[in-house]
Amino acid sequence: MEDDNNVDFHQKLLSIDEKLELEDIESLKFLCSDLITPKTLEGIKSAHQLFQKFMDEDLLNKEDCFLVAELLFLIKQYYLLQNIGYTKEKVLQELSTKGKISSYRVMLYNLSEEVTQLDFEYIKFLMHKDIPKTLTSFLSLLRHMEKQELLSENNLEMLVKVCQPLSSNLTKRISQYKNEKKESENPLEGHVPEQPLSKAQEEKKLSVASGTAESLWEAFAKENTETEQYMMGHRHRGLCLIFNNFQFQTMNFREGSCKDAVELRSVFKWLGFTVTIHDNTTKDEMERILTQCRTNPEHKDSDCFVCCVLTHGESGSVFSSDEKSIAIHDLTSYFMAHQCPGLMDKPKLFFLQACQGMEIQEGVPLEADARNASISPPAPKKIPQRCIPTEADFLLGLATVDGCCAIRNRMKGSWYIQALCHQLKRLVPRKEDILTILTVVNDEVSQQADVKGKIKQMPQPAFTLRKRVIFPVPLDAPPPSKENCFPLE
Repeated sequence: MEDDNNVDFHQKLLSIDEKLELEDIESLKFLCSDLITPKTLEGIKSAHQLFQKFMDEDLLNKEDCFLVAELLFLIKQYYLLQNIGYTKEKVLQELSTKGKISSYRVMLYNLSEEVTQLDFEYIKFLMHKDIPKTLTSFLSLLRHMEKQELLSENNLEMLVKVCQPLSSNLTKRISQYKNEKKESENPLEGHVPEQPLSKAQEEKKLSVASGTAESLWEAFAKENTETEQYMMGHRHRGLCLIFNNFQFQTMNFREGSCKDAVELRSVFKWLGFTVTIHDNTTKDEMERILTQCRTNPEHKDSDCFVCCVLTHGESGSVFSSDEKSIAIHDLTSYFMAHQCPGLMDKPKLFFLQACQGMEIQEGVPLEADARNASISPPAPKKIPQRCIPTEADFLLGLATVDGCCAIRNRMKGSWYIQALCHQLKRLVPRKEDILTILTVVNDEVSQQADVKGKIKQMPQPAFTLRKRVIFPVPLDAPPPSKENCFPLE
């Protein structure tokens, strides 16, 4: 029985390891820098190896796995907490008494989450005489500064100097850490001994002394959140329509589109949406489906609406399977407030995998989702004004800028949709909003190129959102599984 329990515990840790990416592993290693020697950490390449080291150091066992829960909480992989019997709320409750990661380490990690790639390049330029050119991330820079004794718990001057030109939020976070550290060292300073602490004072004392993420991250975020969030409290998240047009009368067969449709279905089901896929729909069929959807009574008890269109396209429009042009503005107009009152004041998200200009045809397996062939795409333009919804609460995610192609891989699916699904799976558990996620999608797609390194692509979102769209991840929902690509029925 004891062996069975150990096997079960190790399987749970392995299931966590499978869901974490290389970037997550680097974050975990950085947060553990005060618990495991730097030399040992250098040899660790997976979460499983790190967990094994915790067990070797008596920091982790099947009766006490709080350290893993704390780390998952700090890197915002909340949905993985259920694998070891934790929730976000339970971690917060136990953090003051069981927390092992220092407030100093948490502060540095949270700084790294705010520093953009552009910020990092600026810092590298600023410190070019003190740091090697091989550093690739802000976390690696922090590790180097610690090795060179330019940074420590009691030596933050260089860090402040580096962060000051970038953002007042960064220096404010460092100041908050200093103040809380001072209070934790003198928690009763100015307090009359014979008078008992109030409940609020006691909670603050515990928070400061433990260096909890609530005090260093969430409370700070709450105080500085200028934009509200759309409500995401309904049991039913909403409807998700996927139009997957891959077969046409004369236009090219869109091989690989089914891969996109399957991946979108998996991700949006995971996010709590009711997903329906419509293959090879004519213009009349698309209009009928959209008309039926806008009058669906389920909108009243939902949080959001999503529509994905995978097809050929040209500037400002997409094509039905019978090769009739449908203006993008017409697609979104079905769900304006006067047409669809059930979605009033709720976010309506449209993701379009379709060219917006001349097609580029290259060798297998790259294709472009446009009608006419051309070797060189026209210069990128802004989204045409006619495409942008004129009413609030809409988001339009285009795979490419106006006048350009949207690339699709016959085996792997399109660059844009695959990046969108990948980043939704990675960043939704970290409570990132949809515009932040789409910015990362832009970066991922912009890094791709064809085999010759000549064909590039840049997605472009347009929106009239009034608040942030942050999808909650249901605690009982497993992460999306990878499904095989097959023609959908």
